[in-house]
Amino acid sequence: MNILVTGAAGYVGSVCAAELVRQGNQVVAYDNLSAGHRQAVAGGARLVVGDIADTEKLKRVCRRYRIDAVMHFAASALVEESVRNPHLFYSNNVSGTIALLEVLTSLKIGRLIFSSSAAVYGEPRIVPIPEDHPTSPVNPYGETKLVIERALAWYHKAYGIQSAALRYFNAAGATAEFGEDHRPETHLLPRLFAAASGSKGAFHIYGDDYPTPDGTCVRDFVHVLDIAQAHILALHSLSKLGARIYNVGHGKGHSIRAVLKAVEEITGRKLEVQVSGRRPGDPAVLVATARRLRRELKWQPRHSDLKHIIQSAWVWMQNHPKGYRN
Repeated sequence: MNILVTGAAGYVGSVCAAELVRQGNQVVAYDNLSAGHRQAVAGGARLVVGDIADTEKLKRVCRRYRIDAVMHFAASALVEESVRNPHLFYSNNVSGTIALLEVLTSLKIGRLIFSSSAAVYGEPRIVPIPEDHPTSPVNPYGETKLVIERALAWYHKAYGIQSAALRYFNAAGATAEFGEDHRPETHLLPRLFAAASGSKGAFHIYGDDYPTPDGTCVRDFVHVLDIAQAHILALHSLSKLGARIYNVGHGKGHSIRAVLKAVEEITGRKLEVQVSGRRPGDPAVLVATARRLRRELKWQPRHSDLKHIIQSAWVWMQNHPKGYRN
């Protein structure tokens, strides 16, 4: 297949693009490089630097490379920033995606995989969270993802676009080639590793007064390779899905303090820890049930054991101490 991957220079997008290439697909990596890295684009993928809001450029790219399907990862994704600057998130995540959908409908490209988020749920009433759980985002990031999920259902009815929205929980881990390099870095494991390496001082826990066993947030960590596999399985099943939503989670939560302890064991380093106040928009617990994904697409998380996630990410960080700037 000829597949356009938006946000292919980012963390999850880079791994997914690499897996698509490895499986013999022709991949066009489309990214404006505002948050991604040119060095993260998979070998064998053709990089086009552009913005998803540039509909004329997108149309030219899709025609030139005869695009059959799109995997859409391009988005603003920092939860805390979304609370401070919701305009940016509505502009990039909502307006940008609507522009992309305009291109798909005009060119009759009828297959789309959408990178969504567990942030659509907000504070869960049931744990683990099923897909039919009520959606009530507590931050603009989650709200913008939910807006697009709802739009996709209507675009399917009106224009026949077949889609799958994958609500993944905490993407983590690394492959030999691709890992996390965000600027600023807000994700848990890179922050822990920075503290372990002594490059960033103490590790900050944002809130230890949540209604959880040890007071810190509980999250469901999924290896980035397992997330990529879920996207690819959904892509190959789109003809029978219509407009479908899937959770991508391991089904087991780990608290921030539990992950901290595991990092100390794997790295052999004792971390200096400081407790700060809660970050705006952080739910206490986000743990998925992925029964629908397992049942319908036969997905199995083969890499998402917590220790394996940490070890893979730690190896990548040691080999790339300055991230992609190496």
